[in-house]
Amino acid sequence: MERIEQYDIDLKNLRDSSATYNYNVGDEFFKLIEATGIEKGNLEVSLTVKKGIGAFKLNFHIQGVVICICDRCLDEVEVDVDTDNVLNVKFGEEFSDDEDIVVVPEVEGKINVAWYIYEFAYLSLPYRIVHEEGECNEQMQEKLNDFMRYDSNDEGSSCSAEEGSDESETEEIDPRWNALKKILNNN
Repeated sequence: MERIEQYDIDLKNLRDSSATYNYNVGDEFFKLIEATGIEKGNLEVSLTVKKGIGAFKLNFHIQGVVICICDRCLDEVEVDVDTDNVLNVKFGEEFSDDEDIVVVPEVEGKINVAWYIYEFAYLSLPYRIVHEEGECNEQMQEKLNDFMRYDSNDEGSSCSAEEGSDESETEEIDPRWNALKKILNNN
């Protein structure tokens, strides 16, 4: 990732006990981050830095829309982002990014928050990113359906991803596979 200097926060020279920074994160930001997951977007970021005794608390409020890839049809889909996150920072000898606290070298005294903005936005996304029902790319849905086999013997219309299977075969199916087919049908 390229260091984006406009996202540097000079903690060492923070004069007041609290400071607020506002960023408008757009498509160019996501290109510079060079990470997969979020292709484009428009986010408003409000960052409040509070200075404590030997530590800093960075409160991020991120709101807007990002463009991701639909897990079902592979087209772009807009996803709303609205998240609040806290990052605890302290000075130390060398940089460290533990789960609980980020250590910034005291000599340098700066932290670049660009990656944290991306990370917090990405972590707020749902586990499964798909279009609303009926909005997926119809051509891709048709291609997927060509490779799905529907078994009329099962409850509902569960399906499996078997390609080129012989419909006339009447082999006994292990009941565990039927349970797995139901899971596949829910996707």
